[in-house]
Amino acid sequence: MKLKRHLYLWHRWLGIVLCLFMALWLVSGVVMLYVGYPKLTPAEHLARLPALPASGCCVEPGAALAAGQAQQALTGLRLTSIGGQPRYLLGYADSSSQAVDARSGRLLAAVDAEQALASARQFGAGAPAQYRGLVMEDSWSRSRALDADRPLHLVQLADAAQSLLYISSRSGAVVRDASARERAWNWLGAWLHWLYAARDLPWWAELVIYLALAASLMALLGQVLGLLRWRFGKPYRSGSRSPYAGAARWHHLAGLLFGGVLIAWIVSGLLSMRPWQLFDSRSPLSAADYRGAALTAEQLTLPLDESLARLRRAGLNAHELEWRMLGGRAYLSAFDAAGNSRVMGQQAADQAQQLLPSATLQAAAQSMQPAARIEAELLHDYDAYYYARAEQSMYGHQRRPLPVLRVRFDDAAATWLYLDPHSGALLAQLDSRARASRWLFNLLHSWDWQPLLDRPRLREALIILFSLGGLVISLSGILLGWRRLSRLRRPAQRPRPATINPYIPQGEPPCT
Repeated sequence: MKLKRHLYLWHRWLGIVLCLFMALWLVSGVVMLYVGYPKLTPAEHLARLPALPASGCCVEPGAALAAGQAQQALTGLRLTSIGGQPRYLLGYADSSSQAVDARSGRLLAAVDAEQALASARQFGAGAPAQYRGLVMEDSWSRSRALDADRPLHLVQLADAAQSLLYISSRSGAVVRDASARERAWNWLGAWLHWLYAARDLPWWAELVIYLALAASLMALLGQVLGLLRWRFGKPYRSGSRSPYAGAARWHHLAGLLFGGVLIAWIVSGLLSMRPWQLFDSRSPLSAADYRGAALTAEQLTLPLDESLARLRRAGLNAHELEWRMLGGRAYLSAFDAAGNSRVMGQQAADQAQQLLPSATLQAAAQSMQPAARIEAELLHDYDAYYYARAEQSMYGHQRRPLPVLRVRFDDAAATWLYLDPHSGALLAQLDSRARASRWLFNLLHSWDWQPLLDRPRLREALIILFSLGGLVISLSGILLGWRRLSRLRRPAQRPRPATINPYIPQGEPPCT
């Protein structure tokens, strides 16, 4: 009996502190079903690019490489349009980047306000733009993916969406857009869900982790106590199997019905913070080994105009080009405004094609670990670990084209690769820990299960239903906690005689 009393007390006082957080997490989670944290998707980026000129627009890509000055190995080269002008973007192994004027071959210095405005006007199809200054990080640019582009130029567009654009001070490219609708809803969505008000504190991650850990303990205790108080056999004298009334009864019943899902959501939310390095990769495979060598001017022997001509003959009017190494050879992938693509080698005999041969990708993968045994399979449908998410989700910016080549290694980390035949890109690398995280976080928290992802309305309806159930638990817990604190604040009063029914438990339960 003494142990049970301690369980009640722990549940009660944890609930008084944490039920408010639970309510906020549930409400903000439903908002995030429909409005995600601002991001720039590949489709948005490509749709705003003009077609590259058919000939004579640019210096050769080798000249752009020669203009770069970084000490790191080059991992990729992109020809795109920024501010209405063609520009080469050089990417390096340390995630840094440099920009080269594609007409003159001159390495560009830091981007100024006028160049940022020109980039914004191209993105906004000529919409009026107002420069808002230079920021390192603000409410809508909290992302490690933007670190290489900071500080960011901030430009307000007078378009229909009232878009706020974030522009790289390194390249001049638009790297994030946030519409007025996204900004408004995200105060109630991601901003609350991730406790971004405390994001600048050095212990923000620990705050989220240990709040979620305490909430997990609270909910688990509530589930245990709820089952202990439920009469599975003979009902209470009142005829009910629950001993409570009013808000306490709602709390008890909702906890029994929805408590299991609530526990799964809290625990999986905790795991999303990757606490204590539980899901850090152990895979020995390196993307550098997949590339086989650094991209150099000597690898780019096919003239740019000839590459564009071959792409046009293959049915693609290129809006962006990207060169990358694959198994020690250079390949060019090209995209149009709709996201259609072609890929080709850089030798005189190479022609543009829709997909690279699986054998080419498999050979590059094998070079990452020559002694390992591998199994390769070309997938035409998504599997449990490679799937597309809606644009508003936290993974909505990731390209997930089909078909895709899945390569499985027999190494100690049981590494899987997903390779894109459209471009040769390494799209995902998952070891056994990453695949476990997929089930413990993505499935339990976001319900990323293909039958539900194929039926988004059903998935949304179920998540909202269980969120409402969790909200009943949380709000009733807040009410019960408020009543408990109110009684503690009242001055002691002389007790009055009362008739006590021994068959009805006295007091109210804590939050489940």
